[in-house]
Amino acid sequence: MTPDAAGAPARTDRMARAVVRAEVDHGPAELVGDPDRPQGWTLLVSGTAQSHVDLDDPTHLEFEYVRRLAHVADLVAPEAHPLRVLHLGGGAWTLARYVATTRPGSVQQVVEVDGGLVDLVRSRLPADGMGIDVLVGDARAALTRVAPGSVDLLVLDVFAGARTPAHLTSAEFLAAAARVLAPAGVYAANVADGGALPFARTQVAAALARFPEVALVAAPDILRGRRFGNLVLVAGTELPVAGLTRRAAADPFPARVLADDDVRAFAGDAKGPADRAATPSPQPPPGFFGRPR
Repeated sequence: MTPDAAGAPARTDRMARAVVRAEVDHGPAELVGDPDRPQGWTLLVSGTAQSHVDLDDPTHLEFEYVRRLAHVADLVAPEAHPLRVLHLGGGAWTLARYVATTRPGSVQQVVEVDGGLVDLVRSRLPADGMGIDVLVGDARAALTRVAPGSVDLLVLDVFAGARTPAHLTSAEFLAAAARVLAPAGVYAANVADGGALPFARTQVAAALARFPEVALVAAPDILRGRRFGNLVLVAGTELPVAGLTRRAAADPFPARVLADDDVRAFAGDAKGPADRAATPSPQPPPGFFGRPR
């Protein structure tokens, strides 16, 4: 999980309630205590903010893009109806905790490649009794072991440092993701980009080639190329566009939802890359996803 600037909590070590440091498989990790929330923590790995969790209130979502992913989770099925959710990318399991709280009985698996990070989160930010199964492994490899048609919501939120790895940005990856979705299942991805958004356009193009319906949720200034940040890509057979539009517009940092002709116009002549041509998401500006300020 890597937040955009608008969604990152404003904190410093000096203000933090506490700071816990540990070495995990992919670098130094920190848990920075939120001074405004007694059980709130921000997770950073190698200086990049990954997640914010409030153990007292898992429905509190500090990062704007996570709130937008939660809107998708809220709308894919009737209220409180349990979901089968596959989270590719773990962080501190923020969205999985949200779903467990708002939809008791949901069956959820989190796939996280960093075993040391999983151990840190389990020990310091436990989610006991929430029904969250955590698998240590590569996200794409894990997809090959998931039964076809068995997932209601698949969430991609994988970052190595501050970039999504190339093997999770290709048309073949999207085909693997589509295979595991139930007939009414939804795919949602955290996409980071800036400027003219060339990477985001390839991801939308890949989704349009695979799914009947595609939508994109992002802040207006990101869509206009004024800053780097997070866009949420949503795809499936029948998307709750109207509800998503209402919720995104009512957020503290409002977002636009592009769908139908608008999302096709956004993709333009971009092409979804094959594995051999796929690239990681772009490197963000220095310090952009850094320590909470």
